Amino acid sequence: MAHPRSRRMRALAVPLGLALTASLGFLPNAATAAPQDSAPAAAASADGPLLSYVVNTTPGHTAVGKVKKAIAQAGGKVIVAHEQIGVIVVHSADPQFAATVRTVPGVQSAGATRTAPLKAQGTTDIGKPQKIDLPKSQLKAAGQAAKANGEEPLEPLQWDLPAIKADKAAKVNPGSKNVTVAIIDTGVDDTHPDLKANFSAKQSANCVGGVADTSKGSWRPWNPDEDYHGTHVAGTIAAARNGVGVSGVAPGVKISALKVSEPETSLFYAESVVCAFVFAADHGVEVTNNSYYVDPWMFNCKNDADQAAIIDAVGRAASYAQRKGAINVAAAGNSGMDLGAAQLTDSSSPNDTTPVERKVTPKTCWDVPTQLPGTVTVAASGVQKLKSYYSNYGLNQIDVAAPGGDSKQVPELPAKNGNILSTMPGGDWAYLAGTSMASPHVAGVAALLKSAHPKASPQEIQWLLKKQADNPGCPTGDTTCTGTKHVNSHFGYGIVDALDAVKK
Repeated sequence: MAHPRSRRMRALAVPLGLALTASLGFLPNAATAAPQDSAPAAAASADGPLLSYVVNTTPGHTAVGKVKKAIAQAGGKVIVAHEQIGVIVVHSADPQFAATVRTVPGVQSAGATRTAPLKAQGTTDIGKPQKIDLPKSQLKAAGQAAKANGEEPLEPLQWDLPAIKADKAAKVNPGSKNVTVAIIDTGVDDTHPDLKANFSAKQSANCVGGVADTSKGSWRPWNPDEDYHGTHVAGTIAAARNGVGVSGVAPGVKISALKVSEPETSLFYAESVVCAFVFAADHGVEVTNNSYYVDPWMFNCKNDADQAAIIDAVGRAASYAQRKGAINVAAAGNSGMDLGAAQLTDSSSPNDTTPVERKVTPKTCWDVPTQLPGTVTVAASGVQKLKSYYSNYGLNQIDVAAPGGDSKQVPELPAKNGNILSTMPGGDWAYLAGTSMASPHVAGVAALLKSAHPKASPQEIQWLLKKQADNPGCPTGDTTCTGTKHVNSHFGYGIVDALDAVKK
């Protein structure tokens, strides 16, 4: 089953022992943070649950300063102020805080980023991998074939690399060390033997709560057994060609980790995502990968004041990253929805308290960040170059597609499940499937394009992604696919092509 929040599908993992056997033969001072206590503080007069808010105002020190004073008077505590984009993160236990602060001159939008109180405990279906024992004979054969072909030991199990010609691209240009892809996710295990050579600690942080923590290792998963998602994404982008494990799409570029998932609940709230985009922008990141949607709403609707403030805050941060030179790549989602439909049903929101079924109109209710302007929206495909059964789609909604895995499209390889093999915390490797896995393929190709065209803008990189994509066209008889051979609802402009990205 798909888990739409994190774009994850259930996984099949290569056990560590077997995998290892086969491996042998900024604008400075732009944001101001309030001193952090061990727990968030509320105003003395507060009598409601302690929530986190985003207050969006005119950018700049003077404008933000005036609003900060009004926030204190309204019973709020400023946690961090991103003056360059006019987004202020606030904690308050006053139920009327948002309504009060919206009346303050200069405030353009304000709203709660969650429905559960801060520090609330919760659970989420994170699609824990199911360990399987691949026959040793298959792994041995894969390792021997890899060695004979000059490949990584587990590369014969990666059907996705030749599907976008990434194996051929690596022989032309594996990517530049001057290009960094920031993985906004659950954190990355930078000690993994396939990742450590390409990891950029100086461009990594823990952004949970909205304030960037750059202390050593802060970007690593809270719980490696549960929060493995970001590490898997990292390997698809830039696992090194070092004679160990797998290879990434762009094995020569740098990766960084911006952790935004809450401990225990694994939820991605707006204040954390805003922090991540701003940090990436101010630390010279060229590409961001976003395999998630901002919790607790699958769709944020503009006619709801709280949700409109989330769209505003995250949209400002994503746009800021683009203006600073980063191209933002995002997963389309795993709900099998037509994002171009007149109306959709969301029965999973809010996912931090009790979900309530609601009808949403995609024109005014957005999946954030994938439907933000300028973001590259990625659908998933399987080994047969068909849309993955779970992938969201939509005419004029999908920009490009990439391998995400599909158990109904099985390759003629030892990787019998048709999913995507990549890195896992603790030096392991595993199969996962989802648009979460498709998005990092595109982020990797974007990094190759940036390596080949270092002066290209995010808009130019996006244009090249579309121009070089190979479109399979709509399958015969599939009524869900609309459009033309060149642009359609399943693949957008097509499945990305890594080899074209590095050709001169």
